[in-house]
Amino acid sequence: MFRTAIAVAVGLVLCTTAAAQVRIKDITDVAGARPNQLFGFGLVVGLDGTGSRSTFTQDVAVQMLQRLGTTTQIFSQLPAESVIRSTSIAAVMVTAELGPFARKGSKIDVTVSAIDDTRSLQGGTLIFTPLRGADGNVYVLAQGALSVGGFSVNVGGGGIQKNQLNVARIPGGGIVEKEAPGEFVQNGKAALLLKDPDFNTARLIAKAINERYPNTAVATDPGAVTICPPADPCKTPTQFLAEIGLLYVRPDIPARVVINERTGTIVAGENVSISSTAIAHGNLYIGVAITPFVSQPPPFSGGTTVVAGVPQFTGSEQQARLIAVPKSTTVAEVARSLNALGVTPRDLISIFQAMKKAGALHAELIID
Repeated sequence: MFRTAIAVAVGLVLCTTAAAQVRIKDITDVAGARPNQLFGFGLVVGLDGTGSRSTFTQDVAVQMLQRLGTTTQIFSQLPAESVIRSTSIAAVMVTAELGPFARKGSKIDVTVSAIDDTRSLQGGTLIFTPLRGADGNVYVLAQGALSVGGFSVNVGGGGIQKNQLNVARIPGGGIVEKEAPGEFVQNGKAALLLKDPDFNTARLIAKAINERYPNTAVATDPGAVTICPPADPCKTPTQFLAEIGLLYVRPDIPARVVINERTGTIVAGENVSISSTAIAHGNLYIGVAITPFVSQPPPFSGGTTVVAGVPQFTGSEQQARLIAVPKSTTVAEVARSLNALGVTPRDLISIFQAMKKAGALHAELIID
């Protein structure tokens, strides 16, 4: 029953529909408007006995107290019997992502991750920690109470734990001290970067922009469209790019079949097709053929005569044999036919892999 449910799900995933129109802003990024990764080393305090007992963490705590003017010695310089190890502190790495247009004084979320033998960061507080960029400059100052998003309960030697307790977040815990503005217009030009580079999609984006704003866009390469904002004193480059982002295009989707062998999932794009073929899998025989028919429009309707085809499938559990079948069909039709005959998802994966090797599957085969 479980196997049948998966097979039906695979059939639904493989059903193709016409490519939908999408906004340009959903399939492109503006060049120069990129986030910046920040990181820093800090100390979490206030843990309820779940912190680290390592010498490294204790030394970090002592050094911090010394910088604050508290007289003390580093633990490594004391006799072993004189060392008092606190279990309420943890050494952590603090990371954040600074957006390209974050302004000084604004707040961003930060992530805190333990780097020592701390068992849990639950209930802790991050002490003042500067976050630096790749250039070594401090851009954000982080501090605040941690939100773990999980729990751990231990009773009588046993227990239960939900989610990871050594990673926490501080919503709004970072204050921007230095801006990293994005430069999205250079020399009077801007560029849109395609998230999935494609020659035809880049051409379609440039065409849609030029239909609205003539002679302002050109497809530079499969991954970028260069834009020259018009000289309009009443419209800034920001307004121009905002209007462009709302234009709709129909992207050209590559022919791909993605297979996940761990879950038995198969996802096929609408442009995937299969050449004339016959499939024999064990004692199962599947024949795929196309029956042509002519679609004639009514008189004086202005339509055109179209020759189309209807997929025809034959199945048998007798001795498998191979025959030549003309025309072509889609992978969705083949999947539905295989599912109807009780083929398991793992059999489907094997069949599609064999089709690719035989040259009958016209698509890029991606196996996760």
